[in-house]
Amino acid sequence: MVESVSGSRSLMLELRWGATEKGRAVLLAGAAWLALAGSAQAQQPLATIPAAPAPSPAVDDGLGDTGYYLESDLLIRDDANQKMIARGDVEARYQGRTLRADEVVYDTKTEVVTAHGHVTLINADGTAQFANDMTMDKDLKAGFARGFSARLDKNIKIAADSAVRRNEQITELNKAIYTPCEVCAEKPKPTWSIQADKVVQDKNKHLVYYHDATIRMFGAPLMYLPVFWHPDPQTERRSGFLVPKIGISKKRGLVYQQPYLFVLSPSQDLVVTPQFNTKVNPFLNAQYRKRFYSGYVEARVGGTYDKDFDNHGDRFGEATAKSYILAKGSFDINEQWKWGFTAERASQALIFDDYDIGDVYQTRGQYTADDHRLMSQIYATRQSDRSYFSASMISVQGLRVVQVNSAGLANQFENSGAFPLIGPLVEGRWEPESPILGGRLRLNGSGVVLTRSESQFGEPPYAYPGYKGAAGVDSVRGTIEGDWRASMILGPGLRVEPFAQARGDAYRVEDVFLAPTAMALGDNTTNINYSRGLGVAGVDLSLPMFKPLKGGGSVVLEPLVQLAAGSNSSRVPIIVARDAAGNPVYFNEDSTNFELDETNLFDVNKSPGFDLYEGGTRMNVGGRATVKFADNRGGSVLLGRSLRTKVDPLMPTRAGLDQKASDWIVAATITPIRGVTAFTRARFDDDTSKLNRLEAGVDASVTRGFLSLRYLKDNKDTSGFRQENLDFVGDYKIRENWGVTALGRLSYQDARAFGLPAKDSKWSWTRRDLGVYYKDDCVRVDVIYQNEDRYTQTVNGLKLRADQSVVLRLTLATLGDTLYSD
Repeated sequence: MVESVSGSRSLMLELRWGATEKGRAVLLAGAAWLALAGSAQAQQPLATIPAAPAPSPAVDDGLGDTGYYLESDLLIRDDANQKMIARGDVEARYQGRTLRADEVVYDTKTEVVTAHGHVTLINADGTAQFANDMTMDKDLKAGFARGFSARLDKNIKIAADSAVRRNEQITELNKAIYTPCEVCAEKPKPTWSIQADKVVQDKNKHLVYYHDATIRMFGAPLMYLPVFWHPDPQTERRSGFLVPKIGISKKRGLVYQQPYLFVLSPSQDLVVTPQFNTKVNPFLNAQYRKRFYSGYVEARVGGTYDKDFDNHGDRFGEATAKSYILAKGSFDINEQWKWGFTAERASQALIFDDYDIGDVYQTRGQYTADDHRLMSQIYATRQSDRSYFSASMISVQGLRVVQVNSAGLANQFENSGAFPLIGPLVEGRWEPESPILGGRLRLNGSGVVLTRSESQFGEPPYAYPGYKGAAGVDSVRGTIEGDWRASMILGPGLRVEPFAQARGDAYRVEDVFLAPTAMALGDNTTNINYSRGLGVAGVDLSLPMFKPLKGGGSVVLEPLVQLAAGSNSSRVPIIVARDAAGNPVYFNEDSTNFELDETNLFDVNKSPGFDLYEGGTRMNVGGRATVKFADNRGGSVLLGRSLRTKVDPLMPTRAGLDQKASDWIVAATITPIRGVTAFTRARFDDDTSKLNRLEAGVDASVTRGFLSLRYLKDNKDTSGFRQENLDFVGDYKIRENWGVTALGRLSYQDARAFGLPAKDSKWSWTRRDLGVYYKDDCVRVDVIYQNEDRYTQTVNGLKLRADQSVVLRLTLATLGDTLYSD
């Protein structure tokens, strides 16, 4: 019997002939296999793929999770052939999915569903698949679609002449194209796409394979690959190739780096990146990461076997193994205790520069080394609401060039033996919960053991006669300190903060080397046990004066005064070296980098460490003015200096802290317009008003890009040399998708820092990079010219030479990396 119903726009049907719940679901659930993992797209015009339509609002028809809803212009029930046929604007809904077609035929005998004409499947997540015709078997394990296309997650679009699902794990697309880029009538060719004769999605291996594949950029063929594969985008992580990096280096020739990701388990992976160079031997880099229930481990390693080579790639000398390791780990013992480590070592000082290895000098552990220095450490910490404790051991490797001869040849790197082995280094802090005498009490403790195999005074920048290769000074220090501070407001807003500090230090210094010049001047002490008690009391005073502005904003003027009196300045009374002029050098391991600026102007003890202590009776004075407008424009300026009752010969001379009046300190910030911020900090000589130190910067951010400038001038840095440099970095979009980048450093090279006469000092561009990039929603292409002055090996020794290279970086969304970075 054949029955037909026309105009049935809202019919609920219960399929008979023994149809099971699975059979009733086959129209929609069976179509779900079309949700492929973003791996292909068809040779039919991509712009014809419709936008994903919104599914019809859910109808509360009472069918529940197993109910099935169908509506169409015409419904035919063919009992004789056991078929149900829906024609004309067919729409079926089941468990969040919607199927639309011109005609849907359900054969209840074979349980096969066939959809014809403008077939659209809309999933609950908003993704959609389209086909001219679609057929599925009763077990939902196999099926066929003709004229297939889809819009999936991450804006992925795929299409194919035909799609065949062999089983639950294997799906094939024939004559297919894949792209995550925008495609429309105005832009029918995507920025990039992959076109292939056959695409196979293997869910068991979580991979998508391409046969006879062509990668196209803007419709033009870029690369042909007979076989190509990448991880299934539906898979969270899968082994496969990542984005390569291509460059041309004056030193290494044509450079190709191809990372490959090995997903070893859900909690660990390994990225192996061989670097192929046309002028020198390949270099292998690898990065391993593993997560544990309580922490993680990350390790970068690399190595090669090659001769030394100069700035032109000419090799010389004997081949040797070159390698490095940069590793870190951190683990939670419990809610308060944590331990971790870093391991940083290189077999050669120039390995990172020679092979352009980036992201080397970064914070990996509790402590951070300076540029061109590596730090290995192991540490444990405990932290609670009112206490802190840490214990660590640290070893440093120096990679800097520290001496150049008169012929311009660098002839000495830092001697790592002159760096101390630090450990144990112990620090602790505790605060009682209740106020003490109306204020906050903090108890601090610290201790450190320093062991040197060689004297630092025989190495640059000291290089004192007679100390080269001599035994280094060993020392032990222990400190305990109490710090009390209270705060109160008096009268019209006068802020009064009284404070008091008491500290005790104990030292043992031994193995002091006595050079002939030192003994000739009467030095005879090689060991000392020394202890001292230190204390200071005083008060901080400030009176903020506030005035509101019409239309919003405010002006705040705030005079600042600190009065302090206590122990005299102190140092450890043992001479550990004599300079070239015979002047004594006293023990000072942690307080040599002494600077005076707005950050420590109102510190009770401005010394950055423990060995040198600032004492005496002194007064730190200053004033701060702050203006802020309703539109977030504004600025602030701080002016101040330090005054003391008498000259203090123990304090450093470069900032005038040894005199009764220090240099003047000025610090200012300003935001004149939205998106632009500038700052400056300066130090002026007290007697001559000469500018001794200046640091300034500007940060500007607009819709099309940003610019950052930094300038530093120091007439005499902590090593006694002139330091001056200008740094800048910028990024600007010249058009919607096109932009330029620039990075540079102009530096003053003080020749005295390398053991040369001052007349050889000069200005030079140590870094200048210029790049052009194209960026849209699915691709970024960078072409970057890099020119950096680096020390390089030559037959005659190390020379400072410009290392030039051109880098091409291509990043395709969804293929190996979704970030526009290295």
